[in-house]
Parts: sequence; structure tokens; C-alpha cells
Amino acid sequence: MAQPDDQDLSITPDVLLKAYACGIFPMAESADDPAIYWIEPRERGVIPLDGFHVPRRLARTIRKGGFEVRIDSDFESVIAACADPAPGRGKTWINPEIRRLYGALYALGHVHTVEVWREDRLVGGLYGVRLGAAFFGESMFQRETDASKIALVHLVARLKAGGFTLLDAQFITDHLRQFGAIEVPRSDYQLRLEAAIGRTADFHQLPIPSSAELVLQSVSQTS
Repeated sequence: MAQPDDQDLSITPDVLLKAYACGIFPMAESADDPAIYWIEPRERGVIPLDGFHVPRRLARTIRKGGFEVRIDSDFESVIAACADPAPGRGKTWINPEIRRLYGALYALGHVHTVEVWREDRLVGGLYGVRLGAAFFGESMFQRETDASKIALVHLVARLKAGGFTLLDAQFITDHLRQFGAIEVPRSDYQLRLEAAIGRTADFHQLPIPSSAELVLQSVSQTS
């Protein structure tokens, strides 16, 4: 379901959090379109935290190192990079109003970033919304091979260590399927969402920085 909001300026961070609690999230048609559309997919993409799969080659890349993973250090650069055109994506759904709203949620502690840096250059990352024990992945980007995948692995390790129960991917892509992402009906998703937002979780439970072995161990643990 997608409905345009003709009064974008009436959307506040509190309204946005209430929408997430109902299973709805906003998008824009493009960076130049001032309107915001509320989306509620019939089939919702989720990444089961206990069914997360790390490809062997990626695990070797993570163990090899050569990069630094930071948390919540540069939200503006992350969302700007997510809004940039990329191979296979000529336009973005992140307009100025989206950036304003998520910037406000970041200031309130409800948006987090996972950032991959190499030699003090941001090469990949992601951002998303935290509500209870649910994390809603919004967008990711990479400027080097595997950088977004490294960010995702570190995110899942952090969510599992912190007691999260739901990782919402919104829509499924081939990129996410390799990690175990699945689609669930709206009714199933609503049950998972209700259970997750009624719990508490700690995004900062995992140490910063975390060693490659700790991250991979955290990802492989089952609850």
C-alpha cells in the first residue's frame, strides 16, 4: 500500500515511530519529489537473525581485516552516500524531507549507522531505525567491494548481542537472499513486529571496536 502524504511538514519523528510500530514506512518517488508515500508491503522482507548466513569468502574477508567499522559516527555522510546514484540504481527515494526526518530520529537515538572505513575514508555502510527489539534496515551503500556486506554482518552481530528479535529488510533482493533473507505475509510480519517492539534491546551491547572473531561468533550464535 502506498499513499502520498500531502502535508509532509506535519510528519514528526514521533509520527514516524508510530508508523513503524504499525508496519508502515515512508519513501519518496525520487530525490526531487517533495511528496512522501507511506508503504506497507503485502510481502515483507525480513532477515531471520538465527538463520543469518555468512558466505565463506566474506568471512575470510572479514578475518583478513584492513578496514575499521564505526558505529553512529557520521550519519550525514552515510545517508548522503545511500542517496547517491549507484550501479543499477539511477535514482534514489531519499529526498530532503526523508533526510530531515531520519536526521531528527538519529539525534533522538532511534537511528543507527554501521560504517565501514578504510584509511579514514568511508567506503560502505548502512542505516536503520531502532524501536524496541526491532531494527528496520533502511538503506546501504558501498564504494568498495564487499563493504556493504561487511556492514550487514556487523549489524547482525550487534543485533544478536543486544537481544534484538526482528531485522526488517522491507523488500528482498538477490543481495539479501544470500544471507538468508525471506519474505513473510503481512499478517505474519505484524505478529513478529508486535512481539519485537514490546521488548527491550541494546544496540551498543557489542564492544566498539569488535574483533573479527567476536563478530563472526556473535553472528553464528543461536538464541
